[in-house]
Amino acid sequence: MAEVKKLGVIGAGLMGNGIAHVAALSGVPVALVDVNPAALEKALATIGKNLDRQASKGGIAAGAKEEALGRISSGTDYAAFADCDLVIEAATENEEIKKKIFASVCPILRADAILASNTSSIPITRLGAATDRPGRFVGMHFFNPVPMMKLVEVISGLATEDATVAAVTALAERMGKTVVAAADYPAFVVNRILCPMLNEAIFALMEGVGDVAAIDAGMKLGANHPMGPLELSDFVGLDTLYSVLKVLHEGLGDPKYRPCPLLAKYVEAGWLGRKSGRGFYDYSTNPPTPTR
Repeated sequence: MAEVKKLGVIGAGLMGNGIAHVAALSGVPVALVDVNPAALEKALATIGKNLDRQASKGGIAAGAKEEALGRISSGTDYAAFADCDLVIEAATENEEIKKKIFASVCPILRADAILASNTSSIPITRLGAATDRPGRFVGMHFFNPVPMMKLVEVISGLATEDATVAAVTALAERMGKTVVAAADYPAFVVNRILCPMLNEAIFALMEGVGDVAAIDAGMKLGANHPMGPLELSDFVGLDTLYSVLKVLHEGLGDPKYRPCPLLAKYVEAGWLGRKSGRGFYDYSTNPPTPTR
């Protein structure tokens, strides 16, 4: 397959709607599918708002918003993927949920269609083995927010064919992204490095080394990070961070990847960061207030 002419996206959350946005803006027709109609409605509204923001800053041409939205179809039925060249799964970071989705989607796809996962940590070889097309299965990890972040990690499983990698790399580049090839080890490149650093900041908070404001200010002013590690953890989502760390800990067996108990407590409490309104900051105030 020389070119992806139609893209399917599974999941209309932050990552799914961002992938649909960038693909449609680059001229690719997109079928966006989610089991929740309300999520689809919210996703289309978010895409429209983000396109308006790009237009107001001169980032896209006049009329580009309408053209991009016109390329996106949405629905709750996986049958929309029957004529797609590539389908990207962007569901929650839970291996069993992803495998159930693949079991439902694979019978609908064309025999030559590629299936990709936007997983941020789960081994691609293992996910691909749960499908009927391990040679045409690949990791395609975008970063949040997708319209702004330039990187895509492309991860080959043991069975992934070179043509599969070439096709998704070409699509990512068409979408204006820079591709980094990552080996199929837990969490790949970026999260293998980033998530343990965020976890260590949470350990520092739990142990009283500093409070939220001190830790974030220290890393912003002392390491020139644009966002402090606790603020970034809230942005990523504490549940997502916890899931990635568990994959690292279980997959590599090294105690240095053990999720901080305080992180686990926040997830148990439903304090997931920005998306829930509370994490290491309380987002009901402006500006957000540190919670510890």
